[in-house]
Amino acid sequence: MLPTMSVTVDRTQHQDIRLGTLAGFNLGAGYLSQMVVHGFESFELTAWAYLKDLDVEKSAKESLSAIEGKAIISSVGIYGNPLQDEQTAKDWKVLIENAHLFGCNVVCGFAGALEDRPVDESIPKYVEVFGELAKVAEANGVKIAFENCDMGGTWAAPKWNIAHSPRAWEMMFNAVDSEAIGLEWEPCHQMVSGIDPLPQLKKVISRVYHIHGKDASVDYDTLRTQGLRSGLPWVHHRTPGFGDTNWTDLISILRQNKWQGAIDIEGWHDPVYCGDLETTGQVHGLNYLKACRGGAFIPNPN
Repeated sequence: MLPTMSVTVDRTQHQDIRLGTLAGFNLGAGYLSQMVVHGFESFELTAWAYLKDLDVEKSAKESLSAIEGKAIISSVGIYGNPLQDEQTAKDWKVLIENAHLFGCNVVCGFAGALEDRPVDESIPKYVEVFGELAKVAEANGVKIAFENCDMGGTWAAPKWNIAHSPRAWEMMFNAVDSEAIGLEWEPCHQMVSGIDPLPQLKKVISRVYHIHGKDASVDYDTLRTQGLRSGLPWVHHRTPGFGDTNWTDLISILRQNKWQGAIDIEGWHDPVYCGDLETTGQVHGLNYLKACRGGAFIPNPN
């Protein structure tokens, strides 16, 4: 079994909660070296659907060299459909077995879905795939963290990922009884589902192993006048600092529960701070989160 989280929290220089961003494996070490200078403290390295021809050992070595001790690799991720795609499931195993090369112990991604049937009917296949992967994770001291994104799916017709609602999480945790299984949580996806994220975080925090720094803004004028079925957008994904979530309260909840880990900004979604303003938005989000974390760390007098 995985070791339990220590109740002794090292807050020196805010090491208990790192603030960083996402970077695709395909962007290479050069991207990390350009981003770390802006003060990012952690990086989640990600792959879409497959690792393809990625040399994991080489990637780990180059990535760690690029950040030169200024940041950490908080996690690695594979975002495909492991319940329908055997290669994606194999790539999950590769990352679980090699996460230590990056100096991390969290592997993130989608839980997958059988897209021709309701969420609950995917559970037997989920047990088949992640029952085994949980054993591999336990043997390697790794935590599996499912992103809570619905990918445009519903309960009746899920897409890519069944881990998008509290009801599904309860089924999944009961079906594979392992502390290696948890969540890559973010407030944005819950707001898109009409959920107030902060009360939810309090309930599931013991199973939150990584956090995506992504927020949302609800357009209440459109929602109240047009409803959910108008075809008009009523909620927008936002970079932290531009959305509706109170991240000061969110981080306070984490600290009150002695949570340790990383909040990594998931960029490339904000409808305003995008294109030429992408990095501007992400760095603003980073500095905003640092303020929400309490500003600069000030040691107590001796």
